[in-house]
Amino acid sequence: MPEPVKLDAKAPKFLELTIKDSEGKIWATLIAPAKNFSTGSVGFYASEKAVNPGSGERYQCSLNFTLIGSKPGK
Repeated sequence: MPEPVKLDAKAPKFLELTIKDSEGKIWATLIAPAKNFSTGSVGFYASEKAVNPGSGERYQCSLNFTLIGSKPGK
């Protein structure tokens, strides 16, 4: 795996993300642990199910949270 060009020494080990609708109702809380991506970039990643609190319908939620400039050049 390629080494990242830069790191964030003060980045936490994970992020806690809360997804709310326009009325403030919580659909999901995700934990996004720190991740070294296969491209060599670093950041955070989460993939969870979210539920619409009004209808009960389920959604798939995925997030890449990448440190800009961490991807190695070609």
